Amino acid sequence: MIAAQALARAVADLRQAGIEGAARDARRLLAHAMGVGADRLTLVLQDPLSPAQLARFDAALQERAHARPVSQIVGSRLFWGREFRVTRDVLDPRPETEVLIAAALGEPFERVLDLGTGTGCILLTLLAEAPGATGMGVDLSAPALEVARENALALGVADRARLEVSDWYAAVEGGFDLIVSNPPYIPTDEYEALAPGVRLWEPGLALTPGDDGLAAYRRIAAGLCTHLRPGGRFLCEIGPAQAEGVAALLQDAGLECGPVLRDMDGRDRVVQARLA
Repeated sequence: MIAAQALARAVADLRQAGIEGAARDARRLLAHAMGVGADRLTLVLQDPLSPAQLARFDAALQERAHARPVSQIVGSRLFWGREFRVTRDVLDPRPETEVLIAAALGEPFERVLDLGTGTGCILLTLLAEAPGATGMGVDLSAPALEVARENALALGVADRARLEVSDWYAAVEGGFDLIVSNPPYIPTDEYEALAPGVRLWEPGLALTPGDDGLAAYRRIAAGLCTHLRPGGRFLCEIGPAQAEGVAALLQDAGLECGPVLRDMDGRDRVVQARLA
C-alpha cells in the first residue's frame, strides 16, 4: 500500500471515530510512522509503506481513535518554534500559552521562577530566548520534572535551569525579577465537561485544583511579595472568566495589576502584575 492510500483510509477512519481535525492528525501520524518531518510528507505520499511503517501507523491511529492526544502518540509538541517532549505525565503545551511568553519577553529579566513547570515549556523557552538569564522550575509531580529535565537538556539550557519537586514555594529560596505560572485553574464542574482527549489523557493535577478553580492562584499570590524583587513582574495564565478574581487576589497581596492580555480568539488569557 502506498502512503497516499493509507492516508485516505486513515482520514476516513478518524472521522468515523468522531475525531475533530481528522485530516491534520492523520497526516502528522503518518509522517511520524514514516520517520519524516510533517513538512515533507507530501514528497513521500507515493512511496510504498513497509510492513513496519504500516504497523506503526495503524497502532497510532488506534490510539488517536481512543482520543489520545497526537502529541502523546508522537511524543512531542511544537511550542514557540521548539520541540518539547510530551508524555501522559505533563500538560500538553498549548498555543495560547505563547501569549504569556511574548509578554514575559517584553522586558529584560535575569532570574525567573516558573511555578508548576510541567514540560518546562514556559521556563525553558524564556531561558532559550534570554541567554544571560537563569531560572528555577518547580512542580509537585516528580515524573513531570523528569520530562522537563529531558527538555532542558535537549534545548541546551540545563546548566541554567534548576528543576525541583516542590509544593509551590516550599523548595524556593531567594528573589526573582520574573515569576510565571500556568497553574491548574479549571473549576470542578467544567473539568467534568472537558473533551475526552484532555480529561482522560492529561494529568488532572495540572488541570484542576477543584472547587472554583482559584485555589492555586490563592497559594501563588500569598508568596509573591516574599519571592519577587522590588519592581519584579508576575505573569500567569487564566481561564477566560477568571481575570477579575485573579486580579483581586494579586491586588490584595500588594501587587499592581496591568492590562489583561487576550489570546488569538479574543479571550482573556494572561494576567500581569508588578511589585512596586
